[in-house]
Amino acid sequence: MTTLKRTSRYVRVAQLAYQLTRATFPLYRRRKSKKTFTQPQLAACVLLMFYVDQSYRDFEEWLLASDRVCATLGLTTIPDHSTLNRAVQRLTVIRLTRLLTRLLDQLKIKESVIAGDSTGYTVSRASAYYRTRSGKRYRGWVKGSYTVGTQSQFILVAYGSRRASANDARMLQPLRDGARPYRRRDWVFLGDAGFDSRAVTARDLVPPIRRGGRLIDPDRQARADLVAQARLDGLFGQRWKTETVHSVIKRKFGDHIRSIRKDRQSREPLIKAVVYNLHR
Repeated sequence: MTTLKRTSRYVRVAQLAYQLTRATFPLYRRRKSKKTFTQPQLAACVLLMFYVDQSYRDFEEWLLASDRVCATLGLTTIPDHSTLNRAVQRLTVIRLTRLLTRLLDQLKIKESVIAGDSTGYTVSRASAYYRTRSGKRYRGWVKGSYTVGTQSQFILVAYGSRRASANDARMLQPLRDGARPYRRRDWVFLGDAGFDSRAVTARDLVPPIRRGGRLIDPDRQARADLVAQARLDGLFGQRWKTETVHSVIKRKFGDHIRSIRKDRQSREPLIKAVVYNLHR
């Protein structure tokens, strides 16, 4: 009998997720807890569930068939789907941000060029074919906004919003300033024209919107010239790495939002960001 030398990527992701959650969460919520599962175990299960893109019930069955993953997470019994659902509810925006920050701090990420962009997630698992044949315009979107380091291609900052139709301009400052701990001294932010606003600074390469086909303001014309030169130098083309990150997230972890309650839907873009960084 040959011995397996390879380690499954599911086991590796489970190891990373469990190390991260143990360093972030206390063991139990209450002193008199039943102590069947620890909070780090359940949080790691949730991250792994999003990684394999399974429903609550399917992931319960998946764990039953995954002895090595259960051993990695220290599970002596399998959490059922209702336990996993409650665990997702306890992953607040603050806790998810702490997970993302701790992982980046451990990796000691430093970037000279950062890029920001947003993408939309559907709140339905209906196929694109069904939505097309139904003849109804689909409006149920949740927006995920991310700052990506162009060198490491890690997500540095993540936000979720129910306002999928909102302009990206309001997200420029949070996405740019949120990446402050991971920026080098000489840094630049890349964004598309959707970020054009009064918040644009000298370090932001954001194409100005040409209303009426021309630019009258000298400052906006100067910014357009800088962006044009950055395109020629190949610098502005680094912005497309945000599109690559969006593509990986949607292909591997799904382009949909599983939560039904609206107050929880804005958390899932953050969960996808943490899972993407674990995968990365």
